[in-house]
Amino acid sequence: MTSKTTDPLALDQQVCFALAVAARSVVACYKPLLDPLGLTHPQYLVMLALWEREPLRVKELASLLQLDPGTLSPLLKRLEASVYVRRERDPHDERALAVVLTERGRALRSDAERIPPAIVDRLGIEVDELLELHRRLTDVIAAATSPGIG
Repeated sequence: MTSKTTDPLALDQQVCFALAVAARSVVACYKPLLDPLGLTHPQYLVMLALWEREPLRVKELASLLQLDPGTLSPLLKRLEASVYVRRERDPHDERALAVVLTERGRALRSDAERIPPAIVDRLGIEVDELLELHRRLTDVIAAATSPGIG
C-alpha cells in the first residue's frame, strides 16, 4: 500500500478536489446574504459586472463572466423577471442585445455593498491574504486556460 504523500491519486492531495470543495464552500457562504436580495450566486456575478460597467452586450457579459451565452440567457431572464435588468437592442449595433440595469437593479447595489465585508468576516481570513489567494487563483486560471493545456 502506498502512503498518501507519495500516492499521486490520493484524493486529499488533488488540487482539483481542493478547488472544487473551496468553491462550493465559499459560494455557500454567500447564500444567506444573497437570499434576501432575491439573487443566486451566478446572478450576483452578473449584477457585479453590470454595477461595474453598463450597458454590456450579452456577448461581452458572457466573456467577462467566462460563461457560454446559452448559460447566461436563463440568468438574464430571471434577472429581468425580478426587474433588475432589461435587455434591449444596442443603439450602436441593432443586431446586438445590450443588458442594462433598471432603477431597481441600480438601487440593489447599496444593499449588496454589505456582502464583501460579511464574507471576509465569515471566512476569518485577512484581506491581504484573500487578495494574495485571488492573485494565485488568477494565475491558476490563466495556466489552466492557456492554449497548451489539454
